[in-house]
Amino acid sequence: MHLLGLVLFGLIAFFWLTRGIRVAYGAIRLPWIKDFAPASDADCPRISILFAARDEEEKLPAALVTLMEIDYPDVEVVAIDDRSQDSTGRILDEFAAAHPGLRVVHIAHLPSGWLGKPHALLKAYEASTGDWLLFTDADVRFKPDVLRRAIALAKARNLEHLTLMGDVEMVGFWETVLITFFGMVFHIATDPYRVTNPNSRAYIGVGAFQLLKRAAYEASGTHRRLAMEVVDDMKLGKIVKQSGFRSGAGVAQDFVVVRWHAGIGNLIRGVTKNFFAGVGYSVPLVAIAVIGLLLMNVAPVLGVFFGHEWIRIFAATALVIALCFHAGVDIGLRVSPLYAFTHPLGAILFSYMLLRSTVVTLKQGGIIWRDTFYPLEDLKRGVV
Repeated sequence: MHLLGLVLFGLIAFFWLTRGIRVAYGAIRLPWIKDFAPASDADCPRISILFAARDEEEKLPAALVTLMEIDYPDVEVVAIDDRSQDSTGRILDEFAAAHPGLRVVHIAHLPSGWLGKPHALLKAYEASTGDWLLFTDADVRFKPDVLRRAIALAKARNLEHLTLMGDVEMVGFWETVLITFFGMVFHIATDPYRVTNPNSRAYIGVGAFQLLKRAAYEASGTHRRLAMEVVDDMKLGKIVKQSGFRSGAGVAQDFVVVRWHAGIGNLIRGVTKNFFAGVGYSVPLVAIAVIGLLLMNVAPVLGVFFGHEWIRIFAATALVIALCFHAGVDIGLRVSPLYAFTHPLGAILFSYMLLRSTVVTLKQGGIIWRDTFYPLEDLKRGVV
């Protein structure tokens, strides 16, 4: 039994010493958009900002204000009202009447074989004219010079696809625990720094900010390839990378801000459709992921307190690296690094959310997204 524990904690320490340190080292080398001077007018290609909104009356006005205040010489905004039942359509039309740079398309019907969001984003693309496309969400807020800086970063790194990781507004203890842990897991799982390496399989796509050349988007198959893909933002990054285009990630902090879901209850319910989809609707992968999450993030705490000799040393090594990584994510998200000490609690919550997403999706036989039900078999066929 002692030998089994020694091997187990040795493997946990090995994971953090290799994958953990390598990803953390890459994370601190990611470009920060604030370090890039805004591009001059002559270096600013035409950009189309594209987003889909459904029942977003609460967050939409604040986001629209920041979009209309963007300092960029050649930009248009194409907003899709995707079958909204609230005042979203009216809000968009009123803003469009006052701002000629905003174009609104209303969708009343969702064709079969499509999820609502990918279909709406395709319609936004079809109505756009930009040489570059910025896919975003209806609740994202921007600083005025974000596009100039993003274009400067893309050109400096010779990128055809750039995604930015921005600020997530967190209110209260539980939101911060969960979102900071999610940020750490996101880094570990995607390894953003290696995305620019054409020989790496790493890819990334953040829904709040994905800027790419129109030609790259079209050559990658557009959102038609993502018609039934729930995690369409990540998979957009995947198809662009796999199509041979140069993709990269950067850090935006408060240049790109979103309020995700308010309260831990809404956070848990809000990702129900996403987490099982993120592992390709595979129950075995869910089991592996949950076991891995608990072993890598909770077991080291137990090993430190209850282990002996080498087990305690291995556990302490893993725990120190994990806590330092978590603290780095906290600093990047501009919250206290003391939240690193909530690391095992975040892992338990994250595991619960993944299990809950799996159980609910299987029980329903699919997902409900934007008031539409999608059967699980159709979703599985649509995985990219």
